[in-house]
Amino acid sequence: MEQTISPEKDGKRNDPILRVLFEKETADFINGKRMLLFTILIGLITITGFYAALSGLHAETASGESSATFLFLRLFTVSANSIPSYNSLMALMGPFIGIFMGFDAINSERTEGTLNRLVSQPLYRDNIIIGKFLAGLFITAVMVFSSGLLIAAVGLLSTGLVPTGAQIARLFIYLCFCVIYIGFWLAAAILCSTLCRHAATSALACIALWLFCSIFISLLAGIIADALYPVGGNDLQAMLNEVKNYSCQLNLNRLSPYYLFGEATATLLNPSVRSVNAVTVAQLSGALSSTLSVGQSMLLVWPHLTALAALMLIAFAISYVSFMRQEIRSR
Repeated sequence: MEQTISPEKDGKRNDPILRVLFEKETADFINGKRMLLFTILIGLITITGFYAALSGLHAETASGESSATFLFLRLFTVSANSIPSYNSLMALMGPFIGIFMGFDAINSERTEGTLNRLVSQPLYRDNIIIGKFLAGLFITAVMVFSSGLLIAAVGLLSTGLVPTGAQIARLFIYLCFCVIYIGFWLAAAILCSTLCRHAATSALACIALWLFCSIFISLLAGIIADALYPVGGNDLQAMLNEVKNYSCQLNLNRLSPYYLFGEATATLLNPSVRSVNAVTVAQLSGALSSTLSVGQSMLLVWPHLTALAALMLIAFAISYVSFMRQEIRSR
């Protein structure tokens, strides 16, 4: 009688199984009804952001304040009246792409009974969660790069200005930032899906985390900084406290992925930004007014990129360990 040897018994990982699971999850994302929601969401971000950029640039041209400097990059940062820029929309709405993609990745499989059938197959259990994460990250990358390149192409036709190689490099790095940023929310959503038994509970947990990171951390940072370093008055200590207060708020805000992404991308898309920390008047005296190269800007935002990637990997690692230690029973 022929005996089937599972990959866990022969001591060798069966990488083709991971590839098959990745392709399966990718196909499920593409063919599912939720893909229509993702397309609508990324479409709204793209159209609204591009409309804001054109309206803002047109208003600057009409008022005589427009400048051709870095006009290509400003397509992603210019806002118009109450319409936010593409970068602001991506920072605020981009997390919902990752949340909607991963909030029921595990618990829906458990509820439908398909998870028990999957783990009963001759495959490593971690291939399941890794395949889901990689498929979601791949779909995210395709949507983000399609959106960014579409704005770049239409903007090129609208403005008639050919971007330089440095500007194209900045755009590519910016889109990579977007993928990693949304990837963190995807990993966080998978973590909530692993820990929560019901999809509704994990969705609420993800939205609560988004609210905390995008709104409440900045409020708490201001309260803590004012308590530690009160400002007001004309004495020397009050003036010193203003710098310490700002630095304290800055460091506390950087605990939020939302703030990290916004600060890093604003620096990357504007070569005129020369520092991401508090700058005193003494430091400004004698400074030359010039722009930074791509490498110099990357030195400023490299800690932000490292922090975002670390947060994404930590969230996924916790969900990985939790999933591997869970007992999966048939209903």
